[in-house]
Amino acid sequence: MIYLDSAATTLQKPSTVPKAVACAIQRCASPGRGDYAASGAAEQILYRCRESLCKLFEVEDPSKVVFTYNATHALNLAIRGMVHPGDRVLISCWEHNAVTRTLRSIPDVDVLVAKAPLFDDEKTIAAVAEQLKLHPAVMICTCVSNVFGYILPIAQISNLCKKEGVPLILDASQAAGCIPLSARKIKAEFIAFPGHKGLYGPQGTGVLLCTGSHMPAVLMSGGTGSESIRQSMPDYLPDFAEAGTHNVAGIAGLLEGIRFVRQRGVAQIQQHEQHLLHCLTAELPHTLPLTPYVSSTDNQSGVLSLRCDSCDCQKLASALGQAGICVRAGLHCAPLAHQSAGTLSCGTLRISFSAWNHSGELRPVIAALSQLVHNNLIENLD
Repeated sequence: MIYLDSAATTLQKPSTVPKAVACAIQRCASPGRGDYAASGAAEQILYRCRESLCKLFEVEDPSKVVFTYNATHALNLAIRGMVHPGDRVLISCWEHNAVTRTLRSIPDVDVLVAKAPLFDDEKTIAAVAEQLKLHPAVMICTCVSNVFGYILPIAQISNLCKKEGVPLILDASQAAGCIPLSARKIKAEFIAFPGHKGLYGPQGTGVLLCTGSHMPAVLMSGGTGSESIRQSMPDYLPDFAEAGTHNVAGIAGLLEGIRFVRQRGVAQIQQHEQHLLHCLTAELPHTLPLTPYVSSTDNQSGVLSLRCDSCDCQKLASALGQAGICVRAGLHCAPLAHQSAGTLSCGTLRISFSAWNHSGELRPVIAALSQLVHNNLIENLD
């Protein structure tokens, strides 16, 4: 099997991740709920993971790290904590449904979209600056497009928002662990991301970095193991946003994933993934009816979308899957991004790399693509 769908989930994990999960299941009780070793062990895992996240993303206070169940959960906490009915909100034109559907669910929100061509930093910055003149209450922006791997100019966007006094929420789902990201340098109210993508943790883990002055929304109330006499949630982080028992086993695995990323180095992982992307696109035969969406600069992560001009991308992905090559096809939960790039009607075939992929996997992928397209094997799937 050749796994090339890490933008959805990194399937290959460091061996320490499943070991940590199994160990936590066997040895950890509920954190903060008991004065005994098994509860204390769980509490230590949570704190060490918060500390490790602080070091990776340059956050000063571990209490600003809120554990969630995925990036969508984290984004809901951030968005619902800052966006109110009737507000005007600015987003990029590359946002995921985790952002757009959440905004749509809040009554009477006026959504402004900063429209710009794919991979064009200059026009993206200009579009954001123009829309900020309309005084939105909040800007929500992805760091990296999950469809095309476009690394948006987040530092410049952050500076524009700061200049106009507009708070910023960052969706770092495709950035965390994949490109260097510093909460100290990029001023945002919230930064949301999952644990199961570029941080190599288990599914069912996510993080919200509460790096500004705002509090997230309370989506769920309940026990925290602290201030139990109160009938409202504790008014401090992280307890304010962490009701109920934590996914201790998942967080234990996430901690090991973060340790792997820090040891390998985020910049080195980014360079490795970009190298594989450039090698793949350079070796794709020009005779194939495939259109790769590739940046002419370095503002693309290890995510490549291809448009197939002669067959349905879903059928092509299915045929590749039967050949043991795992990719994703369709709209990737981001119709706004496809609308922006002109691929809404056809979708794309997405190939996404991780630290575990290597150049030896590229030739079989290219051979399979060539055989399927040239021999019209796609039609046989009907």
